Amino acid sequence: VEAPAGVVVETVGRDDARLGRAGTPVDRVAAQAYSAFEKAGVITVPKETVLTEPIRVAVHGEGGVAYGHQVVELGAFAEAVVVIDHTGDAVLAANVDYILGDGAKLTVVSVQDWDDNAVHVGQHNALIGRDATFKSFVVTFGGDLVRLHPRVAYAGTGGEVELFGLYFTDAGQHQEHRLLVDHNTPHCKSNVAYKGALQGDGAHAVWIGDVLIEAKAEGTDTYEMNRNLVLTDGARVDSVPNLEIETGEIVGAGHASATGRFDDEQLFYL
Repeated sequence: VEAPAGVVVETVGRDDARLGRAGTPVDRVAAQAYSAFEKAGVITVPKETVLTEPIRVAVHGEGGVAYGHQVVELGAFAEAVVVIDHTGDAVLAANVDYILGDGAKLTVVSVQDWDDNAVHVGQHNALIGRDATFKSFVVTFGGDLVRLHPRVAYAGTGGEVELFGLYFTDAGQHQEHRLLVDHNTPHCKSNVAYKGALQGDGAHAVWIGDVLIEAKAEGTDTYEMNRNLVLTDGARVDSVPNLEIETGEIVGAGHASATGRFDDEQLFYL
């Protein structure tokens, strides 16, 4: 971890109270990762600290199976950018928790640039404080199988979330992004936009976007979108936007999905 002055970087045991605050495992792989990791990394940005340089986290695999857990916590009105780079070859199951205090602003860039044989399954939990802002950029290129599960919940009114994703799925790769935005608090916003391109036999991309607006979440404003460009025959996309609304007292809610390919003449001129 490379962090600017003022940031607290720790390695903690399984009994640390900050672990799991943002969310608990929702599938078997995430549960296995949560039960198997030995030490967790915790990055804390104290309240009212505004960072002008990013925090950089390097995750490099050297073969074998690994389990991990990372926590990034921002105090009230803190501001930070975190860049997480995944490289090398590994079978990795890891959970990441983002905890934002009231008025905090966090931008996360997570890059999956694994070697061709790598397997990466991860659950990303974000807990958004009152009037806090969370932006996530997920970029997925490498790996044999990558499945990421970002999940967001709100801990106070006025929270704003933007989840962006970019992926390029090549022959034989399976890249899967499953998202959940749980509007469990009134007067919060979310915007989800993921875009991908695929080429080659056996290229398979999956995008599932779930947005839940609970009955108590009046004043919600949300939209989600997925776009896919299929460049060759033999590639497959499964895109499933889901929107569940339990109250009519909202500002707006919508979703969209489109998948298509260029015709041969258009591809020729590209």
